Amino acid sequence: METKIKLFITGGTIDKKYNELDGSLGFHQTHFPAMLSQARNAASVTLDIILMKDSLEMNDTDRALICQKCLECEETLILISHGTDTMVETGKFLSQSLKGKTVVLFGAMIPYSFSTNTDALFNFGFALAAVQLAPSGVFIAMNGKLFNWDTVTKNKQKGVFQTVENA
Repeated sequence: METKIKLFITGGTIDKKYNELDGSLGFHQTHFPAMLSQARNAASVTLDIILMKDSLEMNDTDRALICQKCLECEETLILISHGTDTMVETGKFLSQSLKGKTVVLFGAMIPYSFSTNTDALFNFGFALAAVQLAPSGVFIAMNGKLFNWDTVTKNKQKGVFQTVENA
């Protein structure tokens, strides 16, 4: 029986696109179908767009919706694309209710649409592998490392995620 993976899309920099008219970054549509195709993905992944928000705009109502979707889905392996600024807060929120599922949050510092110098495809591929190998729990996959949600912080000066004791 093939392992099924649910990918919940919530927005974040990974899915943003540059607006040439006003110079802003915003959401148009998700890039994940293209990313799965480009990566030549062979895993069984189904997509569900929950939100298209910058994580700085997320609140506990949004987190409750994400959690509810995780609880309702039949899959036990769940990926969540998420903005990097509040990824840890969402991890904490999810950890309080989700048991028996493996949840991996991931994102990017540079949008996928910036085809050069983006970490988006790497972080997505790493998270896709991690969700299939990690035990149940809530994790954050960034910069080639898998962190427990409660042992990681975003180092804004260096632009990387790292364990709390290295901050």
